Order: sequence, then C-alpha cells, then structure tokens
Amino acid sequence: MMKMKKGIALLVTVLFIMAITVAIGIGLKQVKVASLNVENENFMFQVSTVVEDVLNILDASKELEQVAHNKSSAELFAFISSVSFLSLENSGLKVNIHINSARSTVNVNALINTDGHTINANRVNALKEYLSKYRVNSGYVDILLDVMRGIREDRGYDSAIFNDKPYLYRDYIVSQKHLDEVNDFYMKTYHDNNLKNIDFTQLFYFSNDKNIFIDLNYATEQIWDMMIGCDKEKAQQLASYGGTYTSLDALSLSDKEKLALAKFQTSFFEPFLDVVITITQNYQYAKIRFEYNIRTKKGSNFVYEI
Repeated sequence: MMKMKKGIALLVTVLFIMAITVAIGIGLKQVKVASLNVENENFMFQVSTVVEDVLNILDASKELEQVAHNKSSAELFAFISSVSFLSLENSGLKVNIHINSARSTVNVNALINTDGHTINANRVNALKEYLSKYRVNSGYVDILLDVMRGIREDRGYDSAIFNDKPYLYRDYIVSQKHLDEVNDFYMKTYHDNNLKNIDFTQLFYFSNDKNIFIDLNYATEQIWDMMIGCDKEKAQQLASYGGTYTSLDALSLSDKEKLALAKFQTSFFEPFLDVVITITQNYQYAKIRFEYNIRTKKGSNFVYEI
C-alpha cells in the first residue's frame, strides 16, 4: 500500500509538471502569433501570459487541493520538494519557475507591532544579537525601523536615511530592492561592509501583513540562528530535518531555546507558496515574485522587476 501511495504521488507530480509545461508552451505560441508589434510590448505580453498560466495551473492543481484539505505538512513538503524548480524554453524565450514555502523566513516588518509605531522588543533584540555575530552595528536596526514607521511630523527619526534618500518609501519594507537601498545607506554611513556577509534572502520576507507565522518545517538555517541563538551546527541540523516536524517535542530544544522561540509566531503548517518566475529573451529580463494561498487559491504580494 505504501509503495502504491508513493507511486501515485510521483504520478501526480509528473502530471503537474507536464500541465505547467504544456500550458505555458501553448500560451507562448499564441503570443508569438498574436503579438507582432513592438518588441517590448511583445515581451510584456509574454510575461503577462506566463504569470496567468502559472496561476491557472496552481488553481487547478488537485494535489494542492488535497494538501489544503488534509492540512498535511508532509504532503506540502513532498509537493514543494518535487516541483521546486521548473525550466522551459520556447522560441528563444526562457522561463524558470521556483516554488518554495512563503513562510521560511521572518517578515522584517514584524519588527514593528500591528499598531504601526511601537517596536516588538523581543524580535528587535533577537535580530540585534544575530547581527552582532557578523559585527554589524546595532544602528542598522534603527535604520530598518525608521523605514517602517511612516512619516513622522516631528522628523524624530533615529537615523539620517531620509536626508540622503528623501523619497524612500517609509511605511514598510516592500521588497529586496527596497532593503538593498537601506543596506547601501548603512554601509556608506558606517563604512562597514559586514552586511555583505549576511544572506538576507534567507533571513527576511517582505509583507505589510505583520500577522505572519514562520513554518518551522521550512525555517532556514539563518532563521533558526536568529530565533533561538544556537550555534551554526544546530541551526543546520534543525533546517535539514524540515518537513518532519509536527510538534515542539520533535525539535529537541532546550528550555531556554523554547522560550526564545516563543517570541516569534511559528507553526508546523502554513499553506502559502513563494513563487518566483524569471523570464529572459535576448537582452530582456523580467522577474515576478508572488505569494500563493493554497486554501483560497489566490495570489498576492506581487512584485515585478522588469
């Protein structure tokens, strides 16, 4: 029976990959015929078509529907592991699709409480301790907080970032590109390049929704390090066993580590996918990233880089 279930799961995964490949392939052929105008317009139309096809395939996926129905962390892990990277090419257009959990990192904007002004001291302190391991000045966190708390009429900011970047958005950090501007200001101001030793793609997620949980089955090595302050070896171990956790007991944490973990919002099943689509054709490039809710079958938090 177990072998039969594994066989069925493999077949479903293969069918899912085939569905995406065929749908996008057909869509691109239609685009080639329908759009013979300006090259840039043609590329934009192709980008739109690819994103729509991927959303349609996710919406129609029976295996994702089953994951949502069963609320199974094991099934979600099996699905993501099987389709984490898809690549195809048609008429010179290259499309790569990366699918992962959208809850493997911490929402940097959750350093501010839901009132939009006060800081979450526990998370701020945990981040400062993590950054100190890389010899990053605590002033970096002050800059982050300034960019999250909106316009302050008294101009009582804790950094001078808006003197240098007066038009920088300051309600919350919206993307990696936005964070890069913060990082660039910090490094120039403090003459400190230690930030370059930190992989922020494995640490921060960006959303204006501060009520987001971290799925411990996908938490990265960097996240474990920041949350419980463990050494690198234990962080790697905790991250490598992802997909098997169903309770706190399975983590083998000390009482001190459990108390540290309680400062963050965590769970063992979060039905949200992080979908990244990169599209290239000749000199043109587009990157689209969005979050997909398996339960509601809706995409959100779209970020386009073209």
